[in-house]
Amino acid sequence: MKEQQLNESAIQVEKEEFKKRQRRDKLKQLLTISSPIFILLLWELLSRTALIDPRFFPPPTKILATLYQMGLSGELFTHLQVSLLRIFAGFLLGVIPAICIGLLMGMYSPIRHFFSPLIMALMPIPTLAMLPIILIVFGIGEFSKMVTIAISVFFPVAINTAAGVTNIDNIYVDVAKNYGANAKHFFFKIALPGSLPVMLEGIQMGQAIALLTIVAAEMIGANSGIGYVIWMNYKAFLLPEMYVGLVLISFFGYFFSLVIRGLQSKLLPWK
Repeated sequence: MKEQQLNESAIQVEKEEFKKRQRRDKLKQLLTISSPIFILLLWELLSRTALIDPRFFPPPTKILATLYQMGLSGELFTHLQVSLLRIFAGFLLGVIPAICIGLLMGMYSPIRHFFSPLIMALMPIPTLAMLPIILIVFGIGEFSKMVTIAISVFFPVAINTAAGVTNIDNIYVDVAKNYGANAKHFFFKIALPGSLPVMLEGIQMGQAIALLTIVAAEMIGANSGIGYVIWMNYKAFLLPEMYVGLVLISFFGYFFSLVIRGLQSKLLPWK
């Protein structure tokens, strides 16, 4: 009888803890959506009452109406398609070699010592500062824009991947050696899964850098894309259209971040 009462008390406590976690989760969700809504409402109010100049800061409702009109014309989707193609192709062009080199740097000390000074010397150089060299080597076509994105993405992914491998607990390395694991097994069974948490953080950083880079690259040397839309409408003083481009970049940055976080939860359920 006493044991049954204890079990019931434990179940009741567990239920209370579950309800508390649910309330905390709902509060977090509320806070997550409340901050952007508050900023948009404040912006709308200040613009409508001319407390901020509506010529430079048009109200969000006007920007959304402009987005709808640009979408109906079809031109916006053309620019969006071009930018997304450049982002995806450039991202893969940078991430795949970055992961391979990062894993090799983490696994083998000679490779790490060979690549480290090159990466540390080239990483501080802004990618856009290298754009003239990229244009000379690869021309002014689409591939040069993809290479620009690839270079900007490469460094954070390679560095994080190498750091992920070097931070793997030595006990896993010792067990692999004791069981006679060869380089292939160590690469796929130890280094790759062991570096995933830090590697995905680098990929998360890389996707944000890719968006920043493509906008800047399209402003400088392109006649299509979201960056081109932002720059041309700014020069024509069509600011609602300019803000449409900014809104799209912001949306895709948030969307890609959610996708990578979802991938992280699938690949790393223990985190």
